[in-house]
Amino acid sequence: MEELAEHGVFLPPNMQGLTDEQIEELKLKDEWGEKCVPSGGSVFTKDEIGRRNGQAPNEKMKQVLKKTVEEAKAIVSKKQVEAGVFVTMEMVKDALDQLRGAVMIVYPMGLPPYDPIRMEFENKEDLSGTQAALEVIQESEAQLWWAAKELRRTKKLSDYVGKNEKTKIIVKIQQRGQGAPAREPVISSEEHKQLMLFYHRRQEELKKLEENDDDSCLNSPWADNTALKRHFHGVKDIKWRPR
Repeated sequence: MEELAEHGVFLPPNMQGLTDEQIEELKLKDEWGEKCVPSGGSVFTKDEIGRRNGQAPNEKMKQVLKKTVEEAKAIVSKKQVEAGVFVTMEMVKDALDQLRGAVMIVYPMGLPPYDPIRMEFENKEDLSGTQAALEVIQESEAQLWWAAKELRRTKKLSDYVGKNEKTKIIVKIQQRGQGAPAREPVISSEEHKQLMLFYHRRQEELKKLEENDDDSCLNSPWADNTALKRHFHGVKDIKWRPR
């Protein structure tokens, strides 16, 4: 939907990736693009990838899409866990309804049937051969892992973590046959960044101290520990020079 806000609706599959000259030479026409015009008119913003028609919504309508996307992301964000909020399928459906409503506001005539946003709303999107397909795990092929152990379906959770109801664990979903997932880092990326920044500052401070390590003060009169003895012997400020 962020791409929709920036570059308009999807081009027909037979026009994607082609240059303007190739489209003109092949006499191809984007019929759905002419029907699916955003409210308030469009602003041309060329899609360098060549997947969308470049007829983007105006700034006001663009913000409607982007704001709704941010709200939907917040509903399913990992920060919900930190706030103690359980994400349910109802919340996911509400987020999808909000996204669907925003698209209807900006595109009253709807989207082309081949646009992945419309296909997702209608639950018809085909992910075959895409990177996104690797992120989808069928329930029958899913495994839960915790502490390098597979949580088997035939056992109870208490068999692994005990019977304390206040125990909190973080499990990972893994595709069957892929083995145990990688362990979580001991410190987060933000903590690692702060640690590296602290050591860098410390090294800079030590470097400055080394540069300021001046021993010239040792030649000062007040630093001479034999000055008192020479004063009483009357040999103060004796200078030697050849005749």
